[in-house]
Amino acid sequence: MHGSLPGKAAEIRALLLSLIDTLPEGAALPPERELAVRWNVARMTLRRAVDELVIEELLVRRHGSGTYTSRPKVARWLGMIGFSEDIRRRGMRPGSTMLEFRHQRAERAAARRLRIPVGDPIIAFTRLRLADDHPMVVERTTLPAAYVPGLRADDLSGSLYDLLTSRYGIDVASGTSRLEPVMPDAKTAGWLDIPTTQPCLALHGISFDGRDRVFEYTSAVYRGDRYAFTTELRTATPSPRANAKGL
Repeated sequence: MHGSLPGKAAEIRALLLSLIDTLPEGAALPPERELAVRWNVARMTLRRAVDELVIEELLVRRHGSGTYTSRPKVARWLGMIGFSEDIRRRGMRPGSTMLEFRHQRAERAAARRLRIPVGDPIIAFTRLRLADDHPMVVERTTLPAAYVPGLRADDLSGSLYDLLTSRYGIDVASGTSRLEPVMPDAKTAGWLDIPTTQPCLALHGISFDGRDRVFEYTSAVYRGDRYAFTTELRTATPSPRANAKGL
């Protein structure tokens, strides 16, 4: 988008980027009036350059407060990959804090999602997932207890998928997910260390193993200020024209 900026605004954009590089995450920019005088530029031109960087999520405006440098968002791929592996791929250290862990009987909704009889034993737990010790996701997971005998809360400090594969021989084959914007409830916001007015992203999904069993239902709330979701779209089959061209 910045390619559309005229010469002076492009120059101011470069100055803003240099300024951002010298500031820590979450730092306030000097007031527009001060920057306009410093760089001898009209405030309207400065504001347009700032607008571009807000759209690109390098800056964030807070009403009545000012403009701040923003934290880069983690680009989470929508695919069969666990949180721990995804965070490690991005050069950060994954962590996990157990918030709730319960053995219970499956009510109708849980039984339907897991494709098990009502009343069967299940294990339901909630974890706060961390990246470099920063809260990122509140993840609520439900498993059929019969698939994970002996599972305890202290087994779940790392990757669930690694544990399921190594201890229980459950191979993650496929899954379905639904993504929607949400506002966090007070408890979730407290765990994520955000206000209840901070928009979040909720991901609901079920996972299948190689025997086509549903072994997991997950409902996770991601911080909207730290996460962006990415997916890859492909056609089911190449078009005849593409094949003819060798594409």
